[in-house]
Amino acid sequence: MATRKFALTFLDPPFNQGKRYRVHNDDMDEEEYWSFMSEVCNSICDHTLKGGSVYFMQREKNTERVLSVLRESGWTLQNIIVWKKLTSAVPSQLRFGKSFQIIAFATKGAKPLTFNKLRITPRLPSGYRPHANGIYVTDVWDDIRELTSGYFAGDEAIRNDNGDREHKQQSPIALLLRIILSSTMPGMNILDPFAGSGTTSVVAEKLGRVSTSIEIDPENCGLIERRLRNARDSDDISRFRSDYKHTKCLDEIWPIPQANARTRAA
Repeated sequence: MATRKFALTFLDPPFNQGKRYRVHNDDMDEEEYWSFMSEVCNSICDHTLKGGSVYFMQREKNTERVLSVLRESGWTLQNIIVWKKLTSAVPSQLRFGKSFQIIAFATKGAKPLTFNKLRITPRLPSGYRPHANGIYVTDVWDDIRELTSGYFAGDEAIRNDNGDREHKQQSPIALLLRIILSSTMPGMNILDPFAGSGTTSVVAEKLGRVSTSIEIDPENCGLIERRLRNARDSDDISRFRSDYKHTKCLDEIWPIPQANARTRAA
């Protein structure tokens, strides 16, 4: 059986901030952590199609290490995407408060296998006229809300019977939707090696892509399986389609009716 090759990987690992995970040490020595990230990026590159993409999300303070790891493992940087958060930043006594994360978009080779130029309906300051045909997505994403604690996590956050979030770092549907639409076509293979709550697989399935999720926490694996098996209204991606209505190739990259994709949990 041929080894599966991926067109896209969403890489959102633990950030080594000393958080409590059930089956992962999030307080590694710094060099040990980045050696681990290097191994992961090398392995992903080996299993990626020529021109395939990786979207590596990290803290802004680690940008230099991210770029070094990607370069040394064979990736070509295309963009540093700034994902600007919509909630208040935690104040600091030493420096400006942080209000964004980076997502390094890189490809295996100089030219992407797939890159779809998305146009979105802009959110412009009061007094400006909106563009009649939308605007192209740039490398600053300031229109996607993170799933924070409390009210702003909304209905999309998966909660237990006590109302607590089952996964503290759940990625929003809108984020994976933009990444998958940008860098894949229906039927392509997608990898998420730190699957967490399974957002990548949920969006991939609804867009007709084939996803492989890797997750070491048995409780998270159960969460992903339940989420894929029992459709939730908050996981419905159709509410975002109008945001991309000015994208010329929209019907091709987001076919309607949505095709069902195979999803494999590893």
